Amino acid sequence: MTEYGRGPGSEPWHPQDPLYGDGGWEGQQAYAAHQAAYGGPSQQQYPQQPQQYGGDWSQNRQHGYDGQQYSDYGNQGHPQFDPQYQGQYPQQPEHPGHQGSGHQGGWDATGTHGQVPYAADPGDPYGQQPVAYGAEQPDLYGTEDAYPPPEPPGRRRPEAEPEPDAPAGDQEEHAFFAGGADDDEDGEEHERAGRRERRGGKVRKPVKSKKRRTGCACMVVVLVFGGGLGGVGYYGYKFYQNRFAPAPDYAGDGIGEPVTVEIPKGAGGWDIGRRLKEAGVVKSAEAFVHAQGTTPGGDSIQAGAYLLKKEMSAASAVRMMLDPKSQNNVVVTPGERNAGVYQNIDKKLELASGTTQKVAAKEYRTFGLPAWVSTNSNIKDPLEGFLFPGSYAAAKGMKPDAILKQMVAQAKERYAAYGLDAKAKSLGLHDAFELVTVASLVQAEGKTHEDFRKMAEVVYNRLKPTNTETNQLLQFDSTYNYAKGTSNIHISEKEINSNQSPYNTYTHKGLPPGPIGNPGEDALKAALNPTHDGWIYFVATDGTTNTEFAKTYEEFKQLKDKFNATSGN
Repeated sequence: MTEYGRGPGSEPWHPQDPLYGDGGWEGQQAYAAHQAAYGGPSQQQYPQQPQQYGGDWSQNRQHGYDGQQYSDYGNQGHPQFDPQYQGQYPQQPEHPGHQGSGHQGGWDATGTHGQVPYAADPGDPYGQQPVAYGAEQPDLYGTEDAYPPPEPPGRRRPEAEPEPDAPAGDQEEHAFFAGGADDDEDGEEHERAGRRERRGGKVRKPVKSKKRRTGCACMVVVLVFGGGLGGVGYYGYKFYQNRFAPAPDYAGDGIGEPVTVEIPKGAGGWDIGRRLKEAGVVKSAEAFVHAQGTTPGGDSIQAGAYLLKKEMSAASAVRMMLDPKSQNNVVVTPGERNAGVYQNIDKKLELASGTTQKVAAKEYRTFGLPAWVSTNSNIKDPLEGFLFPGSYAAAKGMKPDAILKQMVAQAKERYAAYGLDAKAKSLGLHDAFELVTVASLVQAEGKTHEDFRKMAEVVYNRLKPTNTETNQLLQFDSTYNYAKGTSNIHISEKEINSNQSPYNTYTHKGLPPGPIGNPGEDALKAALNPTHDGWIYFVATDGTTNTEFAKTYEEFKQLKDKFNATSGN
């Protein structure tokens, strides 16, 4: 027999029948309704009764089918019930004791579950068509325009989207270069979607063109890889330039007008190189640092103002900065008097002679001198001894007071570093100002470092109250020359004794009113650490560089005779 007792036949019911399992659009609800029509719950149990099967299989077939096998049915799976049959069911003589439990039909004598014919569903547009017996019924669901066959809700699945068609091969042009074919495909897809919408089916989302996506993807890949390669190449080049390639540099000794570059105190190679690059002198600080390291003496570049040229090679810039002629500075030499410093500033700044000296005399109180500076009215120049030796930038356009302030600041810093004020007492002096005065005398009279220490002892020994050799008179020609503004070593006793200047140490005991020059580091150190050998006399026996010392007056006369012999006196 066939499944669900549709009737006997030589062939079983084909499982690919499109109407297989169809219970109608509301099959489950109809089935439940028919269960209730039997007058009781569908799950009612009855005692088992022996079933009698017998007779011919050809008997008790379903009425109206004339024993013929057919291929298509008007109903699927669960049968549809016509209202006219509700409550009226034929008796099943083969099984008088068996009542229906909600299944359609009854058991015939052959054991086949009979199929009760029902009227077609008025809502099914295909249910009203006659059934062809003895021949194949046309497949009403096989065409593209037909409604899809109904399925029970439990078996319904979302319609699978079709795979996009593969490219036709070499005959079709790639979508990256041609996009005209997409219009036809979009039209067909739109038409099919319209038909589905008209018959109530699920509208399938349009499939985007694979060709168009492929072209955009190619373009994105090219841009990404191109940008990545460009970035890697750029940073690789920068890494090579920084690590292995020579630093950017100009060639030659420079062009154009000279430029002045000021180098501050304490500036190193990189700082100097950056300043030169900002002024347009060198092309890169790296090139300058390299040239400074490979040039002999390159690390001896001092602070100051340098007169250089634009677009110089780094090596040329280093060589020029080592040449004193290129330094646009005012250089204060150890022992130099303030008068000479003022004149040099006027020349560097291209000012009228005497301009800087007038500024110093008028504004010296604003230059930041130490608090222990003497205010003695006999002091010839309050700034004497406080323009510390060194090199200071002095280019055209600068102000004299700005340069003088730098010098005073440097002296103040160095004197504080030596602790002059604290050490003056231990040396028998009143204050640091007198210690600077002693250092200026040592600088003026001494010639070498060893001379400086002996000269400092001479000063301290002559200043002692117990000095009976000179009676606390220093008798230094340098103090008299300072007062006169000269540097004459051939001075007669008559000239010296007749001059009553407070700076004349032949006629005035003790130290002069103030320093007679600007002492350097060596003279300061000697003043702080004199010898203790008993020196009290000295004579420059050659008149210039050779200074000899004596401890007694007799030794002094011998040195004096030696001087007269060499000088022609």
